[in-house]
Amino acid sequence: MDKMLIPTTDADWVIAEQHCDQLRESSRESRFSVSNGFLGVRGTRGINRFSRGQVPPHTWVAGLFDLHDADPPVPGLVPAPDWLSITVALRGEKLAYHRTRTRQRCRVLDVRRGIMFTDATLTHRASFSLRARSLHLVSLDDRCIGLQLAQFTIEHGEGELTLQVGFANLDTDLITRRMEPGVATWSTYTTPSQLGLAAAVVLEVDGREQKAAQDGPFEWSWRWNARSGQTIRLQRYVALVRTDDGADPGEIAHARLGTAQNRGWRSLITAHEVAWAARWQASDIIVNGDPAAQRALRFAIYHLNGAANPGDPTVSIAARALTGSDYRGHVFWDTEIFLLPFYTLTWPDAACALLHYRFRTLDAARRKAAASGWKGAMYAWESADTGDEVTPDQVVGPDRTLVDVLCGHQEQHITADVAYAVWQYWLATADEAFMAEAGCEIILETARFWASRALPEPDGRRHIRGVIGPDEYHETIDDNAFTNQMARWNILCGIEIARLISDRLPLAARLLPDSAELAAWAEAASTIATGFDPATGLFEQFAGYFAREHIDLADYAGRSVPMDVVLGRDRTAASQVVKQADVVALLALQPDLCTPAQAATNFAYYAPRCAHGSSLSRAMHALVAARLGQPAAALSYFLHSAAIDLEESRAAIDGGIHIAALGGVWFSAVHGFAGLTLRPDRLCLSPSLPPSWHSLHLTIQWHGRSLAIAIDSATRMLSVRLLSGETMTLDICGQAHRLAPGRPVQAGIA
Repeated sequence: MDKMLIPTTDADWVIAEQHCDQLRESSRESRFSVSNGFLGVRGTRGINRFSRGQVPPHTWVAGLFDLHDADPPVPGLVPAPDWLSITVALRGEKLAYHRTRTRQRCRVLDVRRGIMFTDATLTHRASFSLRARSLHLVSLDDRCIGLQLAQFTIEHGEGELTLQVGFANLDTDLITRRMEPGVATWSTYTTPSQLGLAAAVVLEVDGREQKAAQDGPFEWSWRWNARSGQTIRLQRYVALVRTDDGADPGEIAHARLGTAQNRGWRSLITAHEVAWAARWQASDIIVNGDPAAQRALRFAIYHLNGAANPGDPTVSIAARALTGSDYRGHVFWDTEIFLLPFYTLTWPDAACALLHYRFRTLDAARRKAAASGWKGAMYAWESADTGDEVTPDQVVGPDRTLVDVLCGHQEQHITADVAYAVWQYWLATADEAFMAEAGCEIILETARFWASRALPEPDGRRHIRGVIGPDEYHETIDDNAFTNQMARWNILCGIEIARLISDRLPLAARLLPDSAELAAWAEAASTIATGFDPATGLFEQFAGYFAREHIDLADYAGRSVPMDVVLGRDRTAASQVVKQADVVALLALQPDLCTPAQAATNFAYYAPRCAHGSSLSRAMHALVAARLGQPAAALSYFLHSAAIDLEESRAAIDGGIHIAALGGVWFSAVHGFAGLTLRPDRLCLSPSLPPSWHSLHLTIQWHGRSLAIAIDSATRMLSVRLLSGETMTLDICGQAHRLAPGRPVQAGIA
């Protein structure tokens, strides 16, 4: 068999399953998804797939939002047609999967190449056996192109064989504008978006192309007398195009399909593999001594690389990326806090595009702030295509009752989170063009919002009342430490941006606040309530938190449902039980906010109170634990975070992978175990590797440079090589070093 049709045998680069479990099929389809930031295809087995009633959608197109038939009535991503369906039948009877063969329904995700493979035996009673191998991908080289290859070898038997190739979900929730053989166009009901699809199929039997019967616009079939030893190869090319400017996406898709066919499948796969190789060269992390950690990191980096599209600044990355329908493709704080660190340090073009999405939706943030009577810009908690707030007012709770959703009104920390991501991007890239065009305006408008949102009161302090922090078990609270400290940081950052504009970015001078406004910002930042008690060294998570009921979570170890279900919403809200990292998240994002001893005090207090009711929580704990010199505890958090999507755990991932948790796996390794932090003039490294990690190797980008970092536990040495770029200053464990081309830095670590 052609080597291109076989996955790698290197276990460090594959996610594999050797059996089939119908009950877990939807979750595994999420895990085995392939994506390129524009198209996402769930990891379905296309050949004679299980009949489960109506075939669910398996393909998602970034930015294809609509409001039609939505319940609740908020915009959501619209599924595109499923293009992987293949049916094989003998004398009119569908072949069945062999139940005892070792390769029965084997499925392999080759993360190095970004390709999903299947291998199975199909039979007709005992008289006919056929081996079916397939692959599918969405090109990282040409993001609108998908390719499916299938090869069938008849092991024994003969008879009339029928092979049908079709598309499911052609009656997608869109308006059909054109439906012709191999070409279709749809438009949305409520947005300017249109979708175009073009497809072509080629079948060869023993190397000779066979003419197809066209059974419908996107249905092809072949029938012939099969015999033992015969080899059948199917090639399916698809092009999917989204347009927002009135251009005909069907014609564009048809032209792109023709180009792909002319190149041929070998050329398409080669270009796709070259693109993936470039991404791995820029982003791979190598862990020696801990295969589970290595597997977790490769799985996370694979999905992170497949989630972004640097060529489209009109879209962002949803909570489930392009792997499932949960949260309707909406964008949360996840993108800026959990995903941007990866892109900023390994793929700055992708980070820039994601931040441009926030700049493009800045007017919507201004509208939201104004509607509430505040100045500046307040970003939506859930954002879709326009950036307007799309959080539903109610959802169905775990007990099947309707629950009011207050996040869209109260979870306002996302505004500072966006500004934080912009600033981190600036520290890592020194991208003056982006800052002049977009970054400065985002930070200034969000600072303006917080200065108006934090209201002065008779006690001489400014307070932010009626919010929800990252810990969503407690609603309508006052002075949430995370929110207030991030707001304070955002205002101070706005003041720093004003200075930066005056000194280095004259193109952004039109944005400069006047001196009176800057003075008001300084006063606001200096008087915001912080919740910090110097006597104990603790941040109170929100006003009155310390007085709430303490519940020992150790008494509920082994539970299979979230704590708010165990205790009930009311008792949970009246307790100190934390859903996810809140003060701990603050320690992660602002490591200079307090002394290391105070950080340790806060971590020791809040970690036992955290129920980890969110997939985002443990990654934050891993990062902070590593920084505090607790690598063994950090590794436990790290592996629990990785297991959410990678292992057969209690978490159901039918609705898509938890892309932010995977981002957390990466940043807990890089910012936690490698101890990397960003300063305005340098990178800092202070490693704290887990005992099982013999060494850690990673590559990052900083200010247009590429650096290779190696940390060796046995020798207690850290080395850094400058792969490209000019001489720079690097800080290792508090000591400054000069890093120059051809002159690696080596330093001892604690």
